[in-house]
Amino acid sequence: MSFDRSIKIAPSILASDFANFGAECAAVEAQGADWIHVDVMDGHFVPNITFGPATCAAIRPHIKGVMDVHLMISPVDSYIDAFAGAGADILTAHVEAGPHIHRTLQAIRASGCKAGVALNPGTPASAVAHLLDLTDLICVMTVNPGFGGQKFIDMSAKIQELRSMIGDRPVHIEIDGGVDPVTAPMVAQAGADVLVAGSAVFKGGSVSDPAPYGENIRAIRAAAEGVYV
Repeated sequence: MSFDRSIKIAPSILASDFANFGAECAAVEAQGADWIHVDVMDGHFVPNITFGPATCAAIRPHIKGVMDVHLMISPVDSYIDAFAGAGADILTAHVEAGPHIHRTLQAIRASGCKAGVALNPGTPASAVAHLLDLTDLICVMTVNPGFGGQKFIDMSAKIQELRSMIGDRPVHIEIDGGVDPVTAPMVAQAGADVLVAGSAVFKGGSVSDPAPYGENIRAIRAAAEGVYV
């Protein structure tokens, strides 16, 4: 997995057809998705329950590129090996999910995965200031985690602060929540390079009619790249 700061679109399968996960992953990749984003929720850290390691293992053969697994769970550490074994390329844990985020990031890297750290909307950029050399990705939540389809919360100032803190380190800034062609330019201009989009990608299409997925992905990418520097 080589590093670059080009805009990457990462459809969230939380918005896909749950009865057709494998086919949905293949369809959005064929239509131009760069990564596949898997939102793991435990009903404890966030008010929803979604997928576990078995789901990740089941869809992994259908994903040619990066499987980006976002762990909205607490505790995290005891599940790292299971998700790594299920084929995750990136494992992202929340800085708010436990008392020892350094240990968590070290364990993720030791598992062979890239290590991400996520920040809820109310958590400042300074919370990851001492983690940058242990981190491959910072996920900025632009909704409160737990459900898809929420209204976008503008975190442009936080993104700009993180981009300045990162400097020339090979660390992605990922945005998760409410990304669409309207909000994509805001976050890209602030310094983000990975855009997670759920309903904005999957709306209007299906496994049997995937063309709208491609139209949606191209619209988000074009909007973001219009201001990306």
